[in-house]
Amino acid sequence: MNLTAVASIYRFEMARFFRTITQSLVSPVLSTSLYFVVFGTAIGSRIQEVEGVSYGAFIVPGLIMLSVMTQATSNASFGIYFPKFIGTIYELLSAPVNFLEITLGYVGAAATKALFIGLIILVTAFFFVDITIAHPFAMLAFLVLTCVSFSLLGFIIGIWAGNFEQLQLIPLLIITPLVFLGGSFYSVTMLPPIWQTITMFNPVVYLISGFRWAFFGAADVPIGLSLLAIAAFTGACLIAIWWIFRTGWRIRQ
Repeated sequence: MNLTAVASIYRFEMARFFRTITQSLVSPVLSTSLYFVVFGTAIGSRIQEVEGVSYGAFIVPGLIMLSVMTQATSNASFGIYFPKFIGTIYELLSAPVNFLEITLGYVGAAATKALFIGLIILVTAFFFVDITIAHPFAMLAFLVLTCVSFSLLGFIIGIWAGNFEQLQLIPLLIITPLVFLGGSFYSVTMLPPIWQTITMFNPVVYLISGFRWAFFGAADVPIGLSLLAIAAFTGACLIAIWWIFRTGWRIRQ
């Protein structure tokens, strides 16, 4: 394992994050604060509690997941796409580093950025609502796993994308709708039976449900299924990245 190469990629990506701190950090925090104001005030005045939890507190895990998933995906996709765009990816491929070290550098940095944003949003939430975290270590573990898994997905998107527009295609048209429809602002049990069944085919439901369980000790699906879902998703992304580097798909073309 060439740790020097991993550290170099990681430091470079983190430096880019801090150079664009306004866009990278302030923007998602402000957007999430608006969600608290709009949903917490407008809808919270009509829905007092959900599963014994105040509505303002209930949406906190969903809002964190919304920001973490989109930010992890976007950061990782741009991180690997930009070297492709300017041609420096070939210097990286010709260096004495393997695909695992490249992935660790880019994905590690993207996951760190998303984790940092998620924790900042969690701290921000305390200014709006009263929150008690029932399982803090499980909450942190779910947050880290989500950051890593969606950074892996973003890494794949960055390799696949042929232009800057395609970088935003999947986060905007797929990930964000899945999060909104995955129980981020409501409990799945509030839906009619037929829609509850349909919602279970949304993989994001299992991630949000597991993360919410860490906060309140209650979940829409068993915690074991949530862990299995995120493990399967992470494994599928790792296999896809291994295949991409083995075949050179979208990298050497």
